[in-house]
Amino acid sequence: MHDNGLGITADETMITYDTDPSRYRHWTLSVTSPVATLTLTVDEDGGIRPGYKLKLNSYDLGVDIELNDALNRIRFEHPEVRSVIVTSGAERMFCAGANIYMLGQSDHGWKVNFCKFTNETRNAIEDASAHSGLKFLAACNGTTAGGGYELALACDEIFLVDDRSSAVSLPEVPLLGVLPGTGGLTRVVDKRKIRRDLADYFCTSAEGVRGRRAKEWGFVDDVAAPNGFAEKVQARAETLAAGSDRPIDAKGIPLTPLKRTADETGYRYDHVEAKVDATERTATITVRAPESEVSGDLDAIHALGANWWPLAMARQLDDAILMLRTNNPEVGTFLVRTEGEPGPVLECDVALERFADDWFVREVIGFLRRTLSRLDVSSRSLFALIEEGACFAGTLFELALAADRSYMLDLPEEDGTPPAVVLSRMNFGGYEMAHGKTRLAARFNDDAERMAALDNRIGESLVAEEALDLGLVTFAPDELDWDDEVRIAVEERVSLSPDALTGMEANLRFAGEETVTTKVFGRLTAWQNWIFNRPNAVGEKGALKLFGTGSRAEFDWKRV
Repeated sequence: MHDNGLGITADETMITYDTDPSRYRHWTLSVTSPVATLTLTVDEDGGIRPGYKLKLNSYDLGVDIELNDALNRIRFEHPEVRSVIVTSGAERMFCAGANIYMLGQSDHGWKVNFCKFTNETRNAIEDASAHSGLKFLAACNGTTAGGGYELALACDEIFLVDDRSSAVSLPEVPLLGVLPGTGGLTRVVDKRKIRRDLADYFCTSAEGVRGRRAKEWGFVDDVAAPNGFAEKVQARAETLAAGSDRPIDAKGIPLTPLKRTADETGYRYDHVEAKVDATERTATITVRAPESEVSGDLDAIHALGANWWPLAMARQLDDAILMLRTNNPEVGTFLVRTEGEPGPVLECDVALERFADDWFVREVIGFLRRTLSRLDVSSRSLFALIEEGACFAGTLFELALAADRSYMLDLPEEDGTPPAVVLSRMNFGGYEMAHGKTRLAARFNDDAERMAALDNRIGESLVAEEALDLGLVTFAPDELDWDDEVRIAVEERVSLSPDALTGMEANLRFAGEETVTTKVFGRLTAWQNWIFNRPNAVGEKGALKLFGTGSRAEFDWKRV
C-alpha cells in the first residue's frame, strides 16, 4: 500500500473524479438561458481529506473535481448556455485560493498533482472559450486571492466589486515562499498584457490591488459599487452571450454515470482497461475500438448521446488517466495498447469531420482533445505497443503519436495478420496539443513536405516497414525480437530517475513555439515542482509550513 500524501493509505481513500450536481458540496450550477451561473460556496467541513477546514472559500482537490464536472455539464447538457458567470456565495469573499493547511500537510506528489489538475481545469475554461462558443465572466464579489484570482484569470473577463476593501492578489511569494501554482504569473503578463514592473509589484505584495487601480493597471476589466454590481455583471454576461454560436433550442445530452470497476489490479470500463503492475511500476492501458457504429446519421449520433463511442471512450480514458495519476503515483510508465477493427473507428472519424459544426459533435471533439492533452501533460513515460489485433487508426492513432516511443510488430503475412496503422483526416486537425499544433506537426517539426506526403496516405493500412519509413513509429522488431526488445525497453525505462524523466519528457513533447498553456505546464510547473521541495517553502522553518502559526519563516538566503 502506498501513502496518498496525507498520511492515509490508498486502499482506504481511493480518489475518484466522477460526480454530478446532486452530490456537489461546494458549487451550485444554475441556468437561466443564455447565461449559466457557477456559484462557489465552499463547505468548510467538506475537504476531500480530513485534518483541515476549507475556510475563506478556499479550495482543495474535491472543489476542483466538482468544477471540472460542472464545466462538462454546461458543455453537453446545456447547449442553450452561451456565457457563464463564475461568482461566490460567501459574504465579501470570492475565493482565497488553494487551502494552505491542506498544502502544508500534504506531501510533494500530492501538491504537484493537485496543481496539475487545477491547471487542467482552468485551461478547460479557456478551451471552452476558444472552441465551444462559451464565454466566462468572473464576478469577484469579494476578496480574490491566490488561486481565486487564478480562477478569475482563466475567464474571459473579470469584474471586481468596488467596496474599498475587496482586492485581487497573488500573495504566494511574500506569504508562502512558493509560486502561484495555477498559471497566475503567466496569465498576468501573457494573457492580460500587464506591464512587467506592475506585475512585479503585484506579485510581491500580499495586499494586492483594489478598485480603480486594479482596473487601471489591467488586473480586472471593470469595477462596480456593491449596489449595482450584480446588474452590471448580468448585463455584460448577456452581451457576451449574444456573440455565441451555441444553439438556443437544442436538446442537451445527459452525461450518464461512468461504469467503472476498480481494485488493486487497476480500472476497467466498457471500452478502456488500465491494468496496474505495481511490482514493475507500469500500467497497461488498452483502448478498444467499437464493434460497430452508427455514424453516418446525425440524428442517430444524438440519440446515442453519451453512449456514442468517441465520447464514451474519451470519458473512460480520461477517468482512467486521472485515477492512475492520483491513486498510483509509483506507476511511472504507461504501456498503451489498442484492440479491434479499424473500420468502425474510421467511420466515427468521418462523422466527426463531417458534422464538426454540430454543437454536440464539436463538444465530443473537444472532450477528445482535452483527454489527449491530459495524457500529454501527465508525468508518465508513454510507450505505444502496436501488436497483432491492434487498432491504431485515426483517432486511436493519436495515442501512438502522444507516446514517447512506439514499437510496432513487423509480422509476415504467412505468420498471421500484420498490424497496421491508419491515418485519418482527424490526425491533421481537431486534436491540437497545448501549443496549438497537431501531434503530427509537432512530431515532424512542421515539415510541410513530410506532412503533404502523409496527407496522401490517409486511409491506407500501413504495415510496420511502411510506418517506420514514414516516421510514424519508432521501432519495428520482428516476431523473434519483439518480446525481448519491448521487455528490455520497459525495464530500462522504469530503472531511470522519475524526476529526470519528468523533466526530459516535458521538454521533448512540445516542439516548437511556446504558448500560455505550455509555459504553465512546462516552465511554471517545473519551477514550482522544485520550489515545493526546498526548505524555504516546506522545511520545518519554511513559509508554507509556518503559515498561520504566527511564527516567521527562516530562509536560507543563498541564491542557487
